[in-house]
Amino acid sequence: IGHSIGEYVAACLAGVLSLPDALSLVSARARMMQSMDAGSMLAVPMSASEMQKNLVESLSVAAINEPSMCVVSGITEQVNKLQAELAIKGVECRKLYTSHAFHSEMMDDIIQPFKDFVGGIKMNKPTIPYISNLTGSWISAEELSDPAYWSRHLRHTVQFSAGLDTLFENPDRVFLEVGPGQTLGALVRRNPSKGEN
Repeated sequence: IGHSIGEYVAACLAGVLSLPDALSLVSARARMMQSMDAGSMLAVPMSASEMQKNLVESLSVAAINEPSMCVVSGITEQVNKLQAELAIKGVECRKLYTSHAFHSEMMDDIIQPFKDFVGGIKMNKPTIPYISNLTGSWISAEELSDPAYWSRHLRHTVQFSAGLDTLFENPDRVFLEVGPGQTLGALVRRNPSKGEN
């Protein structure tokens, strides 16, 4: 399982993408995203369904990392306003260190160009199963054969918590975080599906 851009790593390790193609996709994705207006992201200790009641149209739930933790993404002024409103209600939120509002409607203008770019990349069937951030379930060959999968991936909610639930269906799994921090490992340890494992 990867988180957002980490799904490209999972796809590469699973043989879906060659390393040069994965790097090409990640680079194109970053270029396109950076060409969009700046925005903000906010970690909120609230379920996505609760959060939806507090959202204005210009904000999106960008990630569901835990059943009671989500990330909101969108126009900075709206994110700041939401943070202030939640603070009045005693909900302590944390701004993420990011330049743009990833997985939000602020990415809509690059969906088609990115889909077109992905259409030129060869995708293989996975040799190792891995979790889709879009569904929180095992990736399918049908999803991978559709260039729109990766453009939806950059726009829609990262279903990381649901993906962990799927992985915990096998109690013998071992989780190892590969990357510069410990954030995902902490999410794994706090996931309710983990049980006593």
